Amino acid sequence: MTTITLIGKPDCHLCDVAREIVDLVVAERPDGEVEVVERSILDDAALYEAWWEKIPVVLVDGRFHAHWRVSADRLRDALRR
Repeated sequence: MTTITLIGKPDCHLCDVAREIVDLVVAERPDGEVEVVERSILDDAALYEAWWEKIPVVLVDGRFHAHWRVSADRLRDALRR
């Protein structure tokens, strides 16, 4: 199973857009193939320190994939690998 981690915070417009793109791409994959985990920088000081100026951040299996703007095509390619 592949895990996509979306790091953001509440009331973040770009985070909402990133979530929509992640949801769209994940919906195209077979059920159970991809797990989506959302983390808030407001709940974790280490996440805040690392990512506060780059949210939303997307990690694929714990590896950095994108920040600020998420490309559906690029995420699809990452999930195919």
